[in-house]
Amino acid sequence: MHYKVVVFGVKDTSENIIDFIQNEICPVDLVITIAPEVTQKNQVSGYKGLSFLTEKYGIPVHEAESYGLKDEKTARFMAENTFDIGISMGWQRLVPVEVLDRFKFGVYGFHGNAGYLPFGRGRSPLNWSIILGDTRFNLNLFRYDEKADSPNIFATESFQINPCDDIRTAQYKNMMVSKRLIRRLLEAYSAGKIDIRTESKDFDSWYEKRTAADGFVDFRARTRDIYNLIRGVAAPFPGAFAYIRGKKITIWSAQPFDEMIDLSDYAPGEIADIFDDRLVVRTVDGSLLINRYDYDGEVKVGDILGTEGD
Repeated sequence: MHYKVVVFGVKDTSENIIDFIQNEICPVDLVITIAPEVTQKNQVSGYKGLSFLTEKYGIPVHEAESYGLKDEKTARFMAENTFDIGISMGWQRLVPVEVLDRFKFGVYGFHGNAGYLPFGRGRSPLNWSIILGDTRFNLNLFRYDEKADSPNIFATESFQINPCDDIRTAQYKNMMVSKRLIRRLLEAYSAGKIDIRTESKDFDSWYEKRTAADGFVDFRARTRDIYNLIRGVAAPFPGAFAYIRGKKITIWSAQPFDEMIDLSDYAPGEIADIFDDRLVVRTVDGSLLINRYDYDGEVKVGDILGTEGD
């Protein structure tokens, strides 16, 4: 069977893009996702099963049995069918060459950073951009090849990361810009000519893989760095965390509180006051207000947010 427009996805953001293409541009002929049991071996923040799209839109859904698309079921499916163009949204793995080669017009995905590819290749670029305090994000729609985040650029558009953004609001902006780029790509596909720019004057740099353990908050850091970490790993990611009396506290939302109030009687990480269940915590250069958190127990003034052994 021949499939024209194919979407690769595993997240709620994938569903949003499929809705957009299906309702505003053209039919989506196939969705490629992973079976739910695959998530037991692969951490997928924001995972959402997409098999319901068959009932919702009548779109066939192929559930791969491996995130790397190297399982026998997928290999057989790819060999038995033909494809025009693929769009990847929320697929955080390389697509193997044997899959890419099956698409007449190629498979396209998104990657961005504060600079221009190949600067900022690698994992979790939007999370890293917030954590590092970047204030702009250049989102590239590019054609996949066998390497990660190669500068095979179809088009680039930018958006602002402002001090009030967390990872979820940055994802909203990312989705808005992604839709603009997808519309341009599918218009070029319909015209039968997709121009790609491969020359770049920038240099290679890489974002490292992030895990849930990287969300630990060291309150000996500066307030701005703690704040950027918390907003960079907020839901749908696992959240920032520390420990109070050996029990984990997950921090979902916080804000810089004050730089001038004298809190020298408190240690970095110590709770100086509590208002409306919001925690004023001393940092090395001021204080942070923790607005929303999860903790199985009572939190008191004088408690210290530290390591598990504190």
